[in-house]
Amino acid sequence: MSKKTFTVTADTGIHARPATLLVQTASKYSSDVNLEFNGKKVNLKSIMGVMSLGIGKGADIAISAEGNDETEALDAIETLLKSEGLAN
Repeated sequence: MSKKTFTVTADTGIHARPATLLVQTASKYSSDVNLEFNGKKVNLKSIMGVMSLGIGKGADIAISAEGNDETEALDAIETLLKSEGLAN
């Protein structure tokens, strides 16, 4: 299992549009991809799960992946978070 942590830098946090981008990116991979925030863990391939967390600016999040393409999945998600100015 691979895991990376990030701090949300977007003023609006992880709202509908960035959540959709994250779900679309995670869904391209066969690995199980999860998002952890405030002691809760949700499937990053579920828009409802991601939206239910209510992640705001300054939040510390962890993204983990487990499977045969876990490294590629995490790298793609990290690239998305940074290129969209969502987290670092």
